[in-house]
Amino acid sequence: MPPPSARRFRSGLRAPGVLILLGAGLCLGVGLVGCAEPLPEATASADPTPPQPGVAPLRGTPVDPAGAEYPSLAVKIDNHPAARPQIGLERADLVFEELVEGGLTRYAALWHSDVPDAVGPVRSIRPMDPEILSSFGGIVAYSGGQPQFVDLMKAAPLLNVVFDDDAGGLFVRAGDRESPHDLVLAAAETVTLHSELAPPRGQFDYADSAAEATAVLAGDPTNTLVTRFSESGGRAWAWDPADPAYLRSQDGGADLDSTGAQLRATNVVVLRVEVDRGSEVPRTILTGSGPAWVSTGGSTMPATWFKDAAVAPIRLADAAGATIELAPGNTWIELVPTDDGSVELVP
Repeated sequence: MPPPSARRFRSGLRAPGVLILLGAGLCLGVGLVGCAEPLPEATASADPTPPQPGVAPLRGTPVDPAGAEYPSLAVKIDNHPAARPQIGLERADLVFEELVEGGLTRYAALWHSDVPDAVGPVRSIRPMDPEILSSFGGIVAYSGGQPQFVDLMKAAPLLNVVFDDDAGGLFVRAGDRESPHDLVLAAAETVTLHSELAPPRGQFDYADSAAEATAVLAGDPTNTLVTRFSESGGRAWAWDPADPAYLRSQDGGADLDSTGAQLRATNVVVLRVEVDRGSEVPRTILTGSGPAWVSTGGSTMPATWFKDAAVAPIRLADAAGATIELAPGNTWIELVPTDDGSVELVP
């Protein structure tokens, strides 16, 4: 059913004023990943995968099609230490982690199957966000940004909801946080106001069950993944079979949502990406192809990612070029730079 009104959200807030994978061509050993082979040719169409009736397009879980006829909501979420714990992040279907200035990261998070009343802290747009988000359509919300980046985002096929232009009071500032890490969006209300927009098309392919996911069937046991986007700080995903899920840590401690729950993922997808550092704002390049690793159910397998255009979905293929199917559930996508980033897989 469509997300509920976010009237309750407004109360309490005030109005605003040891295997390190360093490069694409390295031999990666330990039986986990063999020497790099030529990348299989992309066969994906530039058109995103049509939604499957009865399947949540961004999560792969069962859904009542009549109750999912509303758009996805993408929001730029702060990941500065002062912005943690984030609000509503544990309910996102997909979360992309991207490099920004100073070696820090931010999130481009998407909600569709479970839209919270509130999400945040909301921050500004970056030049790679149109490439990351265009395939989903729907709504994108952010606090603003450099004019050239805002222009790029407004030219993309999404409805832009921007704090600088907000006339409806959808953004508020949380009284228990310091600016600029205090901007919060009335997420469910935003979706309800624009419910006439089309629902998202699928990004990834999903198996019918976790046991049938490709990495579970073809991967190697992996207890922990550690990704670094720069020399400053790292994040780890530890497989918890009792949950079952990957539990996230960051900068040496458990990474929590504002509910107090540790952030978790059914699938963790790592993409090695080129980063254009020609200006003070790094730009992740997410069209083309490159090496990837897919972790599901405590197992990890090597992959190749393809994205033919900004409006095309990401396709994950195995060494033979066959499409990899994720387990039904939420997914985090780590966009790790090929130059000074790293990926460590601990069996």
